[in-house]
Amino acid sequence: QVQLVESGGGLVQAGGSLRLSCAASGGTFSRYHMGWFRQAPGKERDFVAAINWSVGIYYADSVKGRFTISRDNAKNMVYLQMNSLKPEDTAVYYCAAEADGRGSLRRTDVYDYWGQGTQVTVSS
Repeated sequence: QVQLVESGGGLVQAGGSLRLSCAASGGTFSRYHMGWFRQAPGKERDFVAAINWSVGIYYADSVKGRFTISRDNAKNMVYLQMNSLKPEDTAVYYCAAEADGRGSLRRTDVYDYWGQGTQVTVSS
C-alpha cells in the first residue's frame, strides 16, 4: 500500500509560480510511475504530467513549456514546478502512483494510488 500526500498549493496571481510536492510512503517508490492530475469544479479529472520509473516524462499540451515534473527517488518525492500560471490552471491537483505499467500514464484508470489533493487558485 502506498500513501501519497500533496502539498504546496495556494493562491497565486496570473503569471506567478508554485511548486507542488508529493510525498510517498510504503512500497518501493523508485518502481512506481508517478503522475499529476487536476480537477476543476464540475469537470473531469485531467492529466497534467507524468514521469515513469526510467524518467520518461509526459505533459499535457496545455502545460507543456510551463510545468516541469521531477522525482527524487532518494526522498520518495515527486514535484510539479508550475510557472506562468493562468486562471485556467485553477483546480485541485492530485498526485498518483502506478505500479504495473498497464497502459498510458495519461489515463486516470491506470493509477493504483491517489493523494487527497491540493488546491491551486490562480487569480487574474
